[in-house]
Amino acid sequence: MGDMTVRMDNVGIVVEDLGAAIEFFRELGLELEGRTVVAGEWAGRVTGLGDQRVEIAMMRTPDGHSRLELSRFLEPSVIADHRNAPVNALGYLRVMFAVDDIDETLGRLRALDAQLVSDDVVRYEDAYRLCYLRGPEGILIGLAQELN
Repeated sequence: MGDMTVRMDNVGIVVEDLGAAIEFFRELGLELEGRTVVAGEWAGRVTGLGDQRVEIAMMRTPDGHSRLELSRFLEPSVIADHRNAPVNALGYLRVMFAVDDIDETLGRLRALDAQLVSDDVVRYEDAYRLCYLRGPEGILIGLAQELN
């Protein structure tokens, strides 16, 4: 195979309310890199949807290494909804974010109606405190605070 390089560029999340999703991920600590409408035949060839128009917001972590692409489909309309799939459903599960202070972060996200999926933040040995939570539209994310 040689020295192939691969790097995670972004994770895509489809939403109904782009503004609310941007606000939520901003509160988490991501920065809005850009916002645009993508349309045209080339875009439809990538997705297989043909003629499409999608409003996209690119969010970036402060270290610049990770990005979320938040998308709102204008055309064609949405035909399936996986936002409230249970944690043990097949397919993509969640994006995990490392944070400095999980309690402080949760406090800020709860002000935007984020809900823990279980009763508590769980401690894993002396290494991490972890939780899963649902943000706007039931989007599932994880938070992890390294204990050192």
